[in-house]
Amino acid sequence: MQSQSLQFLHEMGVDYYQLQHPQRLAGYQAPGLSLEPSCRLLLVAPQCPSGAEAKLFERVLGSIKLNLSDARHILPAQLSSLTDHQLEWVWFAGCEADIEFNANVLTSPALDLIDGNQQHRRALWQQICTYQK
Repeated sequence: MQSQSLQFLHEMGVDYYQLQHPQRLAGYQAPGLSLEPSCRLLLVAPQCPSGAEAKLFERVLGSIKLNLSDARHILPAQLSSLTDHQLEWVWFAGCEADIEFNANVLTSPALDLIDGNQQHRRALWQQICTYQK
């Protein structure tokens, strides 16, 4: 890394580390992320829903006959470590759907942008309806 970039990081209070022996990590694979068999919907979003967003999330779950115990949240960066699953639904909220799933896939803006926005709510509902025929 260039010294000017290192100086900027230092001024911002950000520590910078560089591996001395990167070859020691050759072949290392991070452990996979496994979901419980009871997980039927996976919410992939930059933030876990809370407050009004959690209430909206619960209402959407109810519309597809699921409850909170049937759902899990992960960050988009965790998606690549997901192992085998039995998912029926994957909902990408506020992030790109860059991995294909053998499940019903929903895409929407972030939950905080859906609540109170009729256009976003309608678009989400139309996606749900296409799977419930």
